[in-house]
Amino acid sequence: MRFKSCILVALALCCASFHTHAQKIALPAADEKIFTDVQRATFRYFWEGAEPTSGLARERFHADNQYPQNDKSTVTSGGGGFGVMAILVGMERKFITRKEGVARLEKIVRFLETADRFHGAWPHWWNGETGKVKPFSKKDNGGDLVETSFMLQGLLCVRQYLQNGNATEKALAARIDTLWKQVDFNWYTQGKNVLYWHWSPDYNWDMNFAVTGYNECLIMYVLAASSPTHAVDAKVYHEGWAQNGKIRLSKGTAADALQLRHHGDTVNGGPLFWSHYSYLGLDPRGLKDRYADYWKENTNHALRNYRWCVANPNHFKGYGPDSWGLTSSYSVEGYAGHAPSAKNDIGVISPTAALSSFPYTPKESMRAMKHWYLHRKDKLFGVYGFYDAFSETENWYTPRYLAIDQGPIVVMMENYRTGLLWKLFMSCPEVKSGLHRLGFSSPYLSK
Repeated sequence: MRFKSCILVALALCCASFHTHAQKIALPAADEKIFTDVQRATFRYFWEGAEPTSGLARERFHADNQYPQNDKSTVTSGGGGFGVMAILVGMERKFITRKEGVARLEKIVRFLETADRFHGAWPHWWNGETGKVKPFSKKDNGGDLVETSFMLQGLLCVRQYLQNGNATEKALAARIDTLWKQVDFNWYTQGKNVLYWHWSPDYNWDMNFAVTGYNECLIMYVLAASSPTHAVDAKVYHEGWAQNGKIRLSKGTAADALQLRHHGDTVNGGPLFWSHYSYLGLDPRGLKDRYADYWKENTNHALRNYRWCVANPNHFKGYGPDSWGLTSSYSVEGYAGHAPSAKNDIGVISPTAALSSFPYTPKESMRAMKHWYLHRKDKLFGVYGFYDAFSETENWYTPRYLAIDQGPIVVMMENYRTGLLWKLFMSCPEVKSGLHRLGFSSPYLSK
């Protein structure tokens, strides 16, 4: 789905220390209530809505007809990775107890240890009851390194959160460390200076998807350079992902100009999840390399998305400063990569786009959230928070959810409020080493 179908002071601190040292965003009482209600309801997707055998997030949930196409047992590695981060938020927010959270995480890790893997990488989908791969498409029935990287980003946060806990928590952190070290990133280069998205035991490299930027996959290259056992050379990043510098755009003069060449749209940027998925743990604040200032890139990406919706050049009903956000999501006819361009904006708003952008656009995101919650709740809000997408133009409101859209809401709202997941991920010594190797600078690297 998403692009492939439409397209570090070392913080050796205990968990309580992360909570104590995190920045706090103070909200007015009325806003705080809405913020927490949205975050809690969305968290429940990964708690109450999880597949019971694996403990992982289901790929999707349809409140109108439950699980279509035999999807009730389909669990997802990428969305599941977002889900383990959401469980940490649930523990910190006291939506669940720490004991409950650790027990669920242990179930998930046990599943990941025994489920199908391919040179250390997990597939996009499994059957959650059996751990056997469920093909995402005919030839996509093996390792998916992008989705695996989303899972690893979450697991490393869990490792850092638990590593100084009690004996049970320390043991679980050690098991996560083993899973991380088993992912053979070098295998996924085919000996070339680029990472490949897929490998299949039946179709080998037939999908031939070399991952180049810019899209949602930066985290995969950071982790590949950070691996303590199978790290790739920096040339894989610079020649593969950055295409020997071709990833850069010519410098624009506008204050909100983008620095990177987004696949499919070099003016307003691609679907907004490109500024979310890699940055659930990877802190973009002060993060820079020879190609971009990533805080500036993500903020400008979100602002361009917002301003497009406010300007509303395609004249869709309901667009404006209190209802905005274009990203890949459910759509009126299936699934689509909504983005701010005449071609890719088809009148469908995806709440995850604005809500997951809270760190970048706090005022604009708050305004949209409050409008939807206070004035459209009957049409847009259900048991697991805001539905995936809607269109006032088409009078289309779907009571459906996707793990890959719900997860970033919980995590990025928490990063806005306390920076919890950013601090956890960036405390990983391997991540700091990997960022150094690739030539990044970050406040975490200068202490």
